[in-house]
Amino acid sequence: MTKAEAKKKIEKLKEAINHYRYAYHVLDEEVISPEVLDSLKKELFDLEHEFPEFMTADSPTQRVEGKPLKFFKKVAHERPMISFDDSFSEEDMKGWITRLENFLGKTVREAHGHPEEKWPIFYCELKIDGLATELVYESGVFIQGSTRGNGTVGEDVTQNLRTIEAIPLHLSPPEEVAADLKKMGIDPAPYVLNPRRLVVRGEVFLTKEEFGRINEEQRKKGNKEYANPRNIAAGSIRQLDPRIAASRKLDSFQYALVTDVGQHFHEEEHVLLKAFGFKTNMHNKGVNSLEEVFVFRDHWAKHRNEISYEIDGTVVMVNSNKTFAAAGVAGKSPRGAIAYKFSPKEATTNVLDIVVQVGRTGVLTPVAVMEPVNVGGVTITHATLHNEDEVRRLDVRVGDTVVVSRAGDVIPQVNYVLKNLRTGKEKPFKMPERCPVDGGRVAKEGALAKCTNPDCGAKHRESLYHFVSRAAFDMRGLGPKIIDRFLDESLISDAADIFTLKEGDLEVLKRFGKKSAANIVKEIAEKKKITLPRFLYSLGILHVGEETARLLAQAIAHSKFLASQPTGVGNSLASFSREKLQALPDVGPIVAKSIHDWFHREKNIGFLRKLEKAGVEIEFPKTHAASRKLRGRSFVLTGTLSSLSRDEAKDGIRVLGGEVSESVSSKTTYVVVGENPGSKYDKAKKLGVQIIGEAEFLKLLG
Repeated sequence: MTKAEAKKKIEKLKEAINHYRYAYHVLDEEVISPEVLDSLKKELFDLEHEFPEFMTADSPTQRVEGKPLKFFKKVAHERPMISFDDSFSEEDMKGWITRLENFLGKTVREAHGHPEEKWPIFYCELKIDGLATELVYESGVFIQGSTRGNGTVGEDVTQNLRTIEAIPLHLSPPEEVAADLKKMGIDPAPYVLNPRRLVVRGEVFLTKEEFGRINEEQRKKGNKEYANPRNIAAGSIRQLDPRIAASRKLDSFQYALVTDVGQHFHEEEHVLLKAFGFKTNMHNKGVNSLEEVFVFRDHWAKHRNEISYEIDGTVVMVNSNKTFAAAGVAGKSPRGAIAYKFSPKEATTNVLDIVVQVGRTGVLTPVAVMEPVNVGGVTITHATLHNEDEVRRLDVRVGDTVVVSRAGDVIPQVNYVLKNLRTGKEKPFKMPERCPVDGGRVAKEGALAKCTNPDCGAKHRESLYHFVSRAAFDMRGLGPKIIDRFLDESLISDAADIFTLKEGDLEVLKRFGKKSAANIVKEIAEKKKITLPRFLYSLGILHVGEETARLLAQAIAHSKFLASQPTGVGNSLASFSREKLQALPDVGPIVAKSIHDWFHREKNIGFLRKLEKAGVEIEFPKTHAASRKLRGRSFVLTGTLSSLSRDEAKDGIRVLGGEVSESVSSKTTYVVVGENPGSKYDKAKKLGVQIIGEAEFLKLLG
């Protein structure tokens, strides 16, 4: 066989195998037997090894490749992968609609703005119990896959995702995409069918059958069985060796099209995803009323066992992308979508004890210790009782028989007590008057009980764990056991002392060698520079989570005290009155008081000085305080920019005082156009809004 003949044969085999893969995994049609498909793959494999110059990254033979990785690289998402709020009842769903419509200032039907028979008002999806992923294609070829991570940054798991047959290594050609759209009654003309870059999101999961097979293998080997399919799916994708993921026969649905190719509705995205060659869920459905949403959810609550994979509820969202964008985000969740979960699975067990745990902020939490019980595939032995008021409401006592469930199929909770089974030996619970860790006086703050000792041992220890956690300083080598050891050996008294540790301090410790000591000191030194939001989160201020920390960081950007040292940050926030803090989004009186008090406490000011002396530096764009030249101007971005990502462009605008919007209006100052612009470009021309290219935009950023 000549090279020319081999090249042609390889292309034909790739085309045929991709066609059969699409038919089987996307259309659910078995055109040829698995044995015949394996034979074709073997022929392609042999040819590619005989003529390696014709082997490409998108070949079906390259699904399993590469050596085990040493670690996963970090991947920044173009847009945050946000999570949904949960609802568990029709009343919850009605409350969601009320909040949404109050925010929009109109009904969802009015905001929809499209004939409902074409694209319905709501779109309902089955909520797969799997692992969320993001896939990136360039020039039609799969180049990168990542996990959700913290929503902003995930892990690069491309090697593992390549092993999943349901994920195409190459998008369908534009002419095939157009033909498939026509078959589905969709005019392909308005869409970009060959985007230079395409970003999609979906879910990786394990079928019930494969879950059973893997656990059968575990039993035969005498190993512990896995609790549920999701754990295996998530664990497989996070294995450094791709052969493990390949052995698990994972599956995947795609459910979101991040790239603007001309779509206006979420259901439209599913149609386009299928045409591009992705596997989508055939059971998802568009509906026009909340009543139809209830019917959809209730149907699958009854029939969930009839499908081949685990689901824990449904996802309901407004179908219009414009309305979804206008609704924005509240906290960490979009207002325009919600997870409508199934009723929790329940079981009974006995309460062996009620213990008190002292958390990072000194809050005392009663926890029920129970006889082990399996609920929804997970063995439960503990369930938080939240606070003393909740204990009274449930009237739960040591020795009681209780009904437990997993809220949202995840969090263990005590639902109620079977009081008719009481024998009279049950013991009521009472919150201690003194902290069980350090003996400090316990005081009530609303429904919470807190240790009044600011130096509470448990609080202190938990605050150190928090300080080095991934969302804060991200010191991977300093887990709780290492921190405990540092405390026990009196090497540190607070988090600032961590930065002063030397190799000699650690080498003398038992089970600490020269290499491990050097690695820890190196890790600490590399983490002295930290972004402003992560720094604020690391301080462990009561009620300040990651989202509030980001809001505070944005607020500081306008402060005259802004500096790259911890004390500069402290001075900036100390200058904020409670009223000014409350003016920030999602910051109420309690949160404002907590922030204000923290930055006016002498001990905390001293801690910031210690951090500064230890060499901790805050990273942020230098132009924050220097220039606000885009103040009063609003920007809309459309298309792909070649020199910077969408998020980098948005950050650049905001740093200079400008505003970013997702939709074009008469109030828009500029529409920035990159490659393959969407409908925003057309709307800008129609409204007479100034349109600028990437070069002009970069000049504005200076």
